Amino acid sequence: MYVGIDCHKRFAVATKMDARGEVLEQVRLANTEEDLGTYLCALPPETAVAVEATGNWSRFYEMIEERDLAVTLAHPYKTRAIAAARIKTDKIDSTMLAHLLRTNLLPAAYIPPRSVRDLRELLRYRASLVSLRTQIKNKVQAILSKPGTVPPVKHVFGKKGTRFLEQVPLRSCYRTALDGYLTLLQTLQTERDRLGEVLATQAQADSQARLLQTIPGIGTYSALRILSEIGEIDRFPDARRLCSYAGLVPSVHASGGTTRRGPLTKQGSKWLRWILIETSLHAVNGAPQFRSLYWRVQRKHGANTARVAVARAVLKTIYAMLRTDKPFEARPRRVRITGQRPGVIAAA
Repeated sequence: MYVGIDCHKRFAVATKMDARGEVLEQVRLANTEEDLGTYLCALPPETAVAVEATGNWSRFYEMIEERDLAVTLAHPYKTRAIAAARIKTDKIDSTMLAHLLRTNLLPAAYIPPRSVRDLRELLRYRASLVSLRTQIKNKVQAILSKPGTVPPVKHVFGKKGTRFLEQVPLRSCYRTALDGYLTLLQTLQTERDRLGEVLATQAQADSQARLLQTIPGIGTYSALRILSEIGEIDRFPDARRLCSYAGLVPSVHASGGTTRRGPLTKQGSKWLRWILIETSLHAVNGAPQFRSLYWRVQRKHGANTARVAVARAVLKTIYAMLRTDKPFEARPRRVRITGQRPGVIAAA
């Protein structure tokens, strides 16, 4: 028995199919524990279920998993590439999921363990706090610009800048808004500090997180973010596949013997790609091998391409470290001594 479930925010459409591809049942279920639970409990133990990776896939997946049914999470991008149709309805989508599952053609997405999924939620919560904090800071700057107020300090949100914001004379409408935003900033900072303590405790208890923190520029948050997005390192046969998962490889267009390389694919984990590029400059400042790579690429292709190249090199280093369980070692830059024949290098 094969079941394809097309999930939505308020309801789901399920299609039940036998081994010959004959549709046995199609039902629309409300997204309630009662409806979904009743339907899943009525399925035979040998039933295979396919669920597309939508925004609320984890709830459906965990409900199916608790009932000991074989469940596959369908990769939405690859599924669309295989089963694109001119006419698209919920029933057609659920039927196609069941068909692909029955014929063993369903592209499956990686499902990390529940502990990793919970860690991802905490890390994304922290990222949302930082995003909200940035938005409020921009609103404070907008309030100051309306009456033409110029802060006397460079860092408006430092200690001196905060005292200036609390005391600067403004019209009552601006003063009320500014006081409210300052209160929100303090609340967000307090929550961020509290969450930071929770994440620091988790990082201290994780041997792999401590291992990654030996790389320059990778701290508690960065290490946990990288590990949570990678999941199990053994699922990648080599470092090139891991870089492809992070979307840090160029797109390739090959036809008629001509090969052209384009921009980054940006497929896979956007969070992994983001954190690696954010930490790339710290890696450049802290490790000679990354510094020499950065300047070599920067001279030819520019700073942005150089940061991507360093991010890719850092990810390859992380792959080797997690495979061998060895800490990072900064290698001294090797340069050719003037007067030596080409190809001979020596330590600087």
